Amino acid sequence: MDRLAALHPKLIDLGLTRTFDLLDRLGNPHHRLPPVIHVAGTNGKGSVIALMRAMAEAAGLSVHVYTSPHLCRFNERIRLAGNLIADGALADLLEEVERANGDEPVTFFEVTTAAAFLAFSRSKADLLLLETGLGGALDSTNVLDRPAATVITPIARDHEHFLGSDLAGIAGQKAGIMRADTPCLCAAQDQVVMDALDSHAAVVGTRAVAVDRDILWQLEDNGGVVVRAHGNVLTLAPPGLFGHHQMQNAALAAAALNSAMPDLDFEMGGQGTATASWP
Repeated sequence: MDRLAALHPKLIDLGLTRTFDLLDRLGNPHHRLPPVIHVAGTNGKGSVIALMRAMAEAAGLSVHVYTSPHLCRFNERIRLAGNLIADGALADLLEEVERANGDEPVTFFEVTTAAAFLAFSRSKADLLLLETGLGGALDSTNVLDRPAATVITPIARDHEHFLGSDLAGIAGQKAGIMRADTPCLCAAQDQVVMDALDSHAAVVGTRAVAVDRDILWQLEDNGGVVVRAHGNVLTLAPPGLFGHHQMQNAALAAAALNSAMPDLDFEMGGQGTATASWP
C-alpha cells in the first residue's frame, strides 16, 4: 500500500474520465455487479451501510461492501460476501489494476475503486453496498447506469475545498448519484438541503423519499423501531449501534433495503439490526 500511495500520491482529483478509461482497460467490471445500493452523504454513511448489511445478512443474503476510509487495515474497505478481502487477493488486484493503467494519470482512490469493482465482479453475492468517497456526481464510484437504489444520508458542510461551503451546492453534488426511475431514499435534512435534493430528483426523473416526511418511524418500548415506508410496516430489533440518531439511520437503512430488495424477508432481516456494528 505504501508503494501504491507513493506511485499515485494524489488521493482525490474529482472527475470520472480517468475512472471510465481505467475500467474500460479492465473489461468494465462495473457492468458485472450484483444489485447495488449506492450511498452518499456527509454523516452516517458507515452506520447506514452497517445496518443494511446486518439486515440483509440476517435475511440470508450474501453481501459485498465497499467503504472508505479504513481505520486499521486497508482490507476493511472491501468486504467480499461478508468477509474482508485477503491480503494476497488484494495485492494481486492492485497489481492487475496498475498494469492495466500503465503510466496514465490516476489517483489512489480511483485505483482502489477499480480494484474493488474487479473483486466484486469475480465473487458471487446478492447485493453490493457501495459508499462514495467524496461528493457524489464526480466520485469514482459514480459509474453505474442503474443501481437498485440510491441513499443520501444527512448532508452538512465537509471537504469545502472540493465541494464549496454552500449547502445547496453540496447537496447537488451528493445528489449526483441519483438515477432516473431509481428509488432515492434520503435522511431527514435541513430544508435548504431537502429543497435541493427534491429539485435535482425532479430533473433526473426520480423522487427523493425522505425520513420524517415519507418514511415514518417510531421507537418501541423495547428499543426496537417500527418503520412505515412504501406502504409496508417493517419491525426492527433494537439497533446494535449506540445513540438515538441510530434509530433514524435504521429507518433509512430499512426503507432503502426494502425498496431495493422488495422480496427480502423482513421478519428475519428486521432482527439483523441488533447485530449491526461499526466499525
